[in-house]
Amino acid sequence: MCIAYIHFNPRHRWPLIIAANRDEFHARASAPAHYWAQSPDLLAGQDLQAQGTWLGLNQRARRFALLTNYRDLRETVPDDAISRGLLARDFLQSESSAASYLQQITAHSSRYAGFNLLLGEQLGQNSAALWYYSNRSQQPAQALPAGSYALSNHLLSTSWPKVQALKTQMDQLIERTADMNPEPFLHILQDRQPAADHELPNTGLEKERERLLSSIFIQSPDYGTRCSTVIMLAGNGRGLFTEQSYDPQGQWTDCLDWPLNFNF
Repeated sequence: MCIAYIHFNPRHRWPLIIAANRDEFHARASAPAHYWAQSPDLLAGQDLQAQGTWLGLNQRARRFALLTNYRDLRETVPDDAISRGLLARDFLQSESSAASYLQQITAHSSRYAGFNLLLGEQLGQNSAALWYYSNRSQQPAQALPAGSYALSNHLLSTSWPKVQALKTQMDQLIERTADMNPEPFLHILQDRQPAADHELPNTGLEKERERLLSSIFIQSPDYGTRCSTVIMLAGNGRGLFTEQSYDPQGQWTDCLDWPLNFNF
């Protein structure tokens, strides 16, 4: 998962909205979002190489997990690094609180390449909480206040041009959203406008590659946006999980919807 927007406010008419793109090499085998056979309450896509996930939720456990990589090619990655996708998967399968889970991760965070992890718990209740942790930040895991957030492949506090563009457009859309319709959110996630060269971050890539990765939606023959996901939860406890997939040409290939119900 490489760019994501989260609107989180348990007392809002939309307590939770997530809109995110997963960017990955097209050759890396993965499965679209589905309910996992070994974990029937877990709804998520699956990385078939390492068996983890980038975004998913567990409706029975009232929780979600969202992962983005931290990009800095100048850093050294351990030879025996653990797959970051397991961080999201294991929380969704766990019964630990987000605070306890993140405490466990912090103790051995050096065994992972850079990551950002956003965890939500007690969804559908006024006690819902949103947590954030990055193993490339000097800050410990923190519970985030109600609000809207966007991040890509750097820290939550880093406002890359595409992160700012995504947050601005999504904030404006939520203010006028009345129906549970993911289409306007998916439309924003397909924005292919690159940043101006003087706004490009410096993460160790050549400028041409940095420019390619600077748009909300990424398209190239070898690497790009594989899918867009929109999760909407209304104040009445009902929701929708939508995933739209793309081919290497950036063309829509499939769209799947799952109704959600947190009234239990």
